[in-house]
Amino acid sequence: MKTWLITGASSGLGRLMSERLLARGERVLATVRHEQVMADLQQTYGEQLQVIALDLAHTASIAPVIERAFAAVDRIDVVVSNAAYGLFGAAEELSDAQIERQIVTNLTGSIQLIRAVIPFLRQQGGGRIAQVSSEGGQVAYPNFSLYHATKWGIEGFVEAVRQEVVSFGIDFLLVEPGPTATNFGAGLDVADALEVYRDNAAGQLRQAIFSGDFTIAGDAGKCVTAMIATLDQPSMPLRLALGSTAYQNIETALESRLAELRGQRDVAFGADV
Repeated sequence: MKTWLITGASSGLGRLMSERLLARGERVLATVRHEQVMADLQQTYGEQLQVIALDLAHTASIAPVIERAFAAVDRIDVVVSNAAYGLFGAAEELSDAQIERQIVTNLTGSIQLIRAVIPFLRQQGGGRIAQVSSEGGQVAYPNFSLYHATKWGIEGFVEAVRQEVVSFGIDFLLVEPGPTATNFGAGLDVADALEVYRDNAAGQLRQAIFSGDFTIAGDAGKCVTAMIATLDQPSMPLRLALGSTAYQNIETALESRLAELRGQRDVAFGADV
């Protein structure tokens, strides 16, 4: 039996993952903002599930909560950093408060969570950290600029930290789902629209999403199955794209960037001494 610590476990991928792991006999430490949302699972699984109150936006609370979590169990094998939400609107439409909340929750909170768990994983001889990112950590849509900033940011952070701690037996997985049928849309923080953006790419995407025309191909249950299976493997990739939309968009973006880079080879080498 492994022990998993999962943030943002009240809904979406975090909730599904908690349910799957508990059903197969694993122990789960689930962090949520409001503990009562896990009451049904707590009643079913008893001490197999520990529910912990944690809001990543309150970054000063993260380290003490993590310290108590590790003290409560023999070891934590896998940490799943899943808590996040989306902020929607053209950059000019967003308020300062919306920007600050997005960054502190999705980026700063995830960074501080990872920083808090590393010493404990190192002391116990290793472990795994799964950071739920998004295809939006590799590609970009209009109206999601701040969301992308947090996802591109956490991917860079993880890629660097992985190199720092691999010698301690700590490994990372960046999970990159495409548009998936979860409650992500219900939790979207939507900025007020400016008329000037109505007919351009930002306005067109706004219309597509709120009219229901935006295609969502990903299945949340299948995403969770793939995440758990990958984390169960003896050796993991750094990144895991989930869903055909994610795969195709990431592939197209990487090929485009590579072609553009190769076209600049002479200019790049010409800048050397």
